[in-house]
Amino acid sequence: MAAEPWLPLRGVRVVDFSMFVPGPFATAIFADLGAEVIKVEPPRGDPGRSYVPVQFNTENRNKRSLALDLKSSPSRDVVEKLVKKADIVIEGFRPGVARRLGLDYEKLRTHNPEIIYCSISGYGQTGPWRERPGHDVNYVAAAGGLAFPGQWLKPPARSSYPVADMGGGAFAAIAVLAALHEGRSAYLDLSLFEAAFFMAAMRHSLDPNVDPRAHLFPVNDVFETADGRRLTLGILEEHFWQNFVGIVPELADERFASDQKRRVNGDALSKLLQNIFLSRTAEDWIRLLEENDVPFDLCLEPGEAAQLVHLQERQAVERGFAKFPVWANRRRGGEIRSGVPRLGEHSREILVELGFNDAEIAAMVKDGLLVLG
Repeated sequence: MAAEPWLPLRGVRVVDFSMFVPGPFATAIFADLGAEVIKVEPPRGDPGRSYVPVQFNTENRNKRSLALDLKSSPSRDVVEKLVKKADIVIEGFRPGVARRLGLDYEKLRTHNPEIIYCSISGYGQTGPWRERPGHDVNYVAAAGGLAFPGQWLKPPARSSYPVADMGGGAFAAIAVLAALHEGRSAYLDLSLFEAAFFMAAMRHSLDPNVDPRAHLFPVNDVFETADGRRLTLGILEEHFWQNFVGIVPELADERFASDQKRRVNGDALSKLLQNIFLSRTAEDWIRLLEENDVPFDLCLEPGEAAQLVHLQERQAVERGFAKFPVWANRRRGGEIRSGVPRLGEHSREILVELGFNDAEIAAMVKDGLLVLG
């Protein structure tokens, strides 16, 4: 019998007013780890339902949906009751919008003096860029994340991941949990631009004269094989290089005899490696690299990775979702308890829990303030 999952946030209540990617990514972590997350959406739904439906579906599992018009005065009573029972509030509006809706920290703290409140915005709540519009690609570019290449012979390219959005969501989750540990009310101001800047500066430093290839290695890259597959080579340490040279003796060249020389002659080495990998199929390379203890992996899609025996044995997938990637005391962290909620699926259930009666709920529905899924 499998051990009970690690759910350290069981009993923690989260009200999530955020949309699109960053806030929902943070609250997906909370929900996976046992927290009760109520996703408050406008009557038309989180725009992420149509703009990025694939990620919407992955980020909003384990949550309940309350579809409520926050612009209406009667919604203030619902919000007050929600917040009184909550430990954490997440919002992702542009600066100033939460205050106009009566959802700002100062207002909500009058309902719950212990509330931990996190604002997630593009450029932060202060500064000359505070009201500037933006999305992930803008934050990453301005932060330095597109200044340097990711491969030896290729120009900088955008990742398929929304780096600032998901990194910012993760930092928001860390900050919220730090505040929860501190044990008192906190107002947290998370800038997605600064999240990207933090990561770019960690990787590349703030030195304006940094070598643009300082983070790259010509033998730590992606190469195409004879059958059109893409395979990654992960050589850093010298003993792995020697193991690889044992497979490909033409690399036993004085030009490539040390890491420094491999960098100096990186262009020639990278081109040579490209031709070498094109000489065999991916299956051939897998056999040779495995037999000779050389770090490598195929470039897979997430759906392919989910079929790997390794991930299956690690219980990394449940009910069609990737699970929180940490084990604790030999227990898998996180649990997929429910799928993606329909818009307003839990509106009635939540309002009944808050003390609203059927007549009050019916009136809100009639007035267009509430959607029942």
